[in-house]
Amino acid sequence: MFLCVSDEEGHGGTGDDSAGVARRGRRRTRLFKAAGIALGCVLVVSVAGAAWAYWHLNHNIKSVDIDSALGDDRPARAVTTPTPFGSGSASPTPIPSGALNILVLGSDTRDGERNKELGGGSSEGARSDTAMIVHLDEGRSEATVVSIPRDTLVTRPSCPLESGGSTGVRYGAMFNSAYSVGGPVCAVKTVESMTNVRMDHYIEIDFAGFADLVDALGGVTVTTEEDISDEDSHLDLKAGTHLLDGPDALALARTRHGIGDGSDLGRIGLQQKLVKALLEQVASTNLLTSPTRLYSVADALTGSLTTDTGLNSLSELMGLGESLRALSSAGTETVTMPVVPAPSDRNRVVADEPEAGELWESLR
Repeated sequence: MFLCVSDEEGHGGTGDDSAGVARRGRRRTRLFKAAGIALGCVLVVSVAGAAWAYWHLNHNIKSVDIDSALGDDRPARAVTTPTPFGSGSASPTPIPSGALNILVLGSDTRDGERNKELGGGSSEGARSDTAMIVHLDEGRSEATVVSIPRDTLVTRPSCPLESGGSTGVRYGAMFNSAYSVGGPVCAVKTVESMTNVRMDHYIEIDFAGFADLVDALGGVTVTTEEDISDEDSHLDLKAGTHLLDGPDALALARTRHGIGDGSDLGRIGLQQKLVKALLEQVASTNLLTSPTRLYSVADALTGSLTTDTGLNSLSELMGLGESLRALSSAGTETVTMPVVPAPSDRNRVVADEPEAGELWESLR
């Protein structure tokens, strides 16, 4: 706690005009001194508050050293080209503008009371409930978001375990099982194995974090073409346009039984709507004019993230955000990995070739 006091004392008595002028001069001096002390206190408190906020946000972020875990047995990394900030003017710290691939997972972990509540249960472990590859084009003004159905059957490669040793290769494994058995490291390795595309970064967000982020942004506006009623996700929504709060937006992202044929592909369509809607909400919300809302959004985002070590600081996340300043909803394309029903199980899917291979080629 900061305690700011002035050294002003009470003075009284009478005297000639020169003595009065002297006293008034001393009072003005003391007033200026008191004002200076008060201003100094405000500055100290402001700087201390800003430093604490930065420290808090920075320490919110959890990370996994995926590069060290996987080593060099990975697809080649794309070469990024730094670009000076602004047109015609150089910057001491050029902003990266090269193509980038980021694996984004939505985890259905039930760790913590809010995640249990929002997840609708207390199941053990966690899976990658949502998986998207975000490909940023050269210049980072356009993006392609590729959704991978969690029911896709894949060859899950051998993955290193944090406790030592490694998992065995598994053929015909559910895609989302990679996260279950080997966490973020195995999820990244499985994606790279099936696509031959290097994942430059990894970002994971949990149930509570997603809901808090939507609430911090003031909600998200989504239009649905059909009524949705899903007891599992606790969502009951009429067809039309809705401003959803965090829990309802999360329920929409998780629902599958209340739409279409109840498959994961229907849910992916809703998730892609949410991606576009969130981009539009961020663009329409001038966070810089409201420090309170800006901090609320930053706190919700950093408090729910697990990243690779290349994005595990506030400065690195801010740098990535700055490089995306020209990206908009209109410049973002959402697609789903081409799939067909699996011959061995009609409730599962497999990559539809050669279309899937052509899609991955476009991301390299």
